[in-house]
Order: sequence, then structure tokens, then C-alpha cells
Amino acid sequence: MSWMAWIVLGLVAGTLARMVLPGKGERGLIGTTLIGIAGSYVGTWIVSHWMHGSVKVSFLDLTTWVSAIGGAVVLLFLYGVLQRIVRR
Repeated sequence: MSWMAWIVLGLVAGTLARMVLPGKGERGLIGTTLIGIAGSYVGTWIVSHWMHGSVKVSFLDLTTWVSAIGGAVVLLFLYGVLQRIVRR
């Protein structure tokens, strides 16, 4: 995939992950996109290594989208946990 496709995938995955796990923190468009891009890498890694599945890194592949959104949800959850720990 091109870098522009990763940015679009990250923006959409990050936005959908924020809908699944809404929080008080304001991350904005750039923060949401970065979490989505990182989540797509994490999700792809989890699917390919732990679930022994194959992920075609293609923009139109359903597995790519599901793993990206799942990875973004995991990262948002961990981000929220870290925020609560730091605030104490």
C-alpha cells in the first residue's frame, strides 16, 4: 500500500476505534490518525503472529480493515490505562 493509503486507513480505523472506545481525552485528527496507523500495524502483527492468519496488506482487503480497527481499539485501551496511571 502507498503511504497515502496507510494515512486514510489510519484515519478511518482510528475514528471507528474512537467510536468503540469513546473517552474524555481530546486527541484531534492527527492523534486519531496516528493511533489508527499504529493500530493497523499492531493489528496486522497480532493476526499474522498470534492467530496464524495471513493478512494481505491491501487497501480493499476486509482482513486489513478488521485488523487495523482491532489494533487501534487495543492501542486506545492501553492509552486510556496509561493516562489513568499517570494521573494518579
